[in-house]
Amino acid sequence: MQLFYNPHISEATESFTFDKEESRHIIKVLRKSVGDLLQITNGKGWLFTAEITMDAIKKCEAKIVEKEQQKPFDYNLHIAVAPTKMNDRFEWFLEKATEIGITTITPIICDHSERKVIKLDRFEKIVQSAMKQSLQSYLPTLNDAIPFSEFIKRDFEGQTLIAHCEEQDKKSLKDCIKSKTSVTILIGPEGDFSVKEIESAIKNKFIPVTLGETRLRTETAAIVACHSVAFINE
Repeated sequence: MQLFYNPHISEATESFTFDKEESRHIIKVLRKSVGDLLQITNGKGWLFTAEITMDAIKKCEAKIVEKEQQKPFDYNLHIAVAPTKMNDRFEWFLEKATEIGITTITPIICDHSERKVIKLDRFEKIVQSAMKQSLQSYLPTLNDAIPFSEFIKRDFEGQTLIAHCEEQDKKSLKDCIKSKTSVTILIGPEGDFSVKEIESAIKNKFIPVTLGETRLRTETAAIVACHSVAFINE
């Protein structure tokens, strides 16, 4: 099954028109025609079955013939992670985290961050593509980048954890995670969080955790955190 994404469809929608790019893909590449069925999600949990009523390359139209509200995850996972120096590594994280299951992603700008400007539009497309590829109906929220110092002062629901490499008392992530609850996990940049940031996070009730014996790259650490939460909630 191939899943399409259209954020403008709601449970009240009866028919709609794909944009030129998707119309061309459906008709020219997938060779779909009038009467064929497509699966579409609006990224808000709804899965729609639509029947093609017009198969023009520049204007593919369809009518909704079936709709179903998909069950969300039993947990909410928010990963706040410093963008990596190499864009492709951060994009890899976005793709894999979406496939595994994540609710919210916030890029945080830290003391040791080497990349402080991000292309949110491109990142959004990667998340959308990963959602479709993994046949999910909920699109993760991708927030604007925010300074670390501002982020940790927000009000958070559920658990708040910070993963870092400093030599101090830390708990194992797998021993901290509670199933069927909300959790926010901070992942630092290539140079790790600064001592000041770690102290500030702890002051704001973030619990220090370790992700294992080895030193992980930023994007690897973020994926390990995602998978650990997903695994505990299986």
